[in-house]
Amino acid sequence: MIPYGDFTFFLIALIALLPVIILGFLGKRSYIYNGVVTAFMIVLIFSSDKHNLFDQKYLSVQLISFIIYVVWQVLLIMFYYHSKPKNNSFSKFVTVMVLSILPLALVKVLQSTWLGGHQIHFHESKLIEFVGFLGISYVTFKSVQLIMEIRDGSIKEIKVWKLIQFISFFPTISSGPIDRYKRFVKDDKKVPTGNEYRELVLKAIHMIMLGFLYKYIVAYFINTYAIMPLQLDLHGFVNLWLYMYAYSLYLFFDFAGYSLFAIAFSYLFGIKTPPNFDKPFKAKNIKDFWNRWHMTLSFWFRDCIYMRSLFYMSRKKLLKSQFAMSNVAFLINFFIMGIWHGIEVYYIVYGLYHAALL
Repeated sequence: MIPYGDFTFFLIALIALLPVIILGFLGKRSYIYNGVVTAFMIVLIFSSDKHNLFDQKYLSVQLISFIIYVVWQVLLIMFYYHSKPKNNSFSKFVTVMVLSILPLALVKVLQSTWLGGHQIHFHESKLIEFVGFLGISYVTFKSVQLIMEIRDGSIKEIKVWKLIQFISFFPTISSGPIDRYKRFVKDDKKVPTGNEYRELVLKAIHMIMLGFLYKYIVAYFINTYAIMPLQLDLHGFVNLWLYMYAYSLYLFFDFAGYSLFAIAFSYLFGIKTPPNFDKPFKAKNIKDFWNRWHMTLSFWFRDCIYMRSLFYMSRKKLLKSQFAMSNVAFLINFFIMGIWHGIEVYYIVYGLYHAALL
């Protein structure tokens, strides 16, 4: 079941969260029930009539893949966390990072038409379903950031249960927003008072209503009355120009609607997941645009790729000019972002194009 994909999902999720909401109004929280409802929703999200074991839709290939993946990441992160005080070598850090990214990298290779992986029939193969579950990118981003923060020494304490909770938090599991471990744990440890929770619920209701407007009304009308008719005749500059803007608007309203749903359900758990959009079409330039569009992703790339590339080049004095090093860091940042979208020529060009604009 696709998260926030139909009204059935909302109905089931809200019924499952009723005890969470009631306890929230009382200024209380049950970590045990939160874990149970998370496990229930994870099983529901990954359920599949097609790719499953023993013809049981709730024992899907993707669910098994997700469980193995979480165990893999937890083992890697906890190993690095406990072994870092004894040996914080760069080679160990790189090894752990490569092992953490490996499942996602394998998925990208198998999806690539450029590398021939598409010949495996991605959506028809149980093998690929097993490797690439829904949301693997965003779960990987969380894990990679956490490993980097352990390396930096900014993470002082990690508990296995909190780590599992952070990685498998169902409201944001499929497409973000991408949260940070320290911020997530801080919210999770602080149980809001009844009045504070009431404010969170009111904000959640507002976001759900706005999300329905964005995703199920505005995006639907753009797709039905602009994109689909234009697809029938994409000849000529005017039609291509209209299609480009129609698709951009559709992409925004559809994804912004999803993001609002994810944040709203996070609020019902008392977790203040950061926003993903801030009026991106009001941006004054491309840099301002990336500070407004898919913000948790762009900030993740800024902190994990751009800043670290720039710091490495500055420390090694690879270039004389700080301006030149900054430009190279932008190039690396958006090249990797293009690769993340897909190992295809047009995605790589897309990344380099944005790097050039910056």
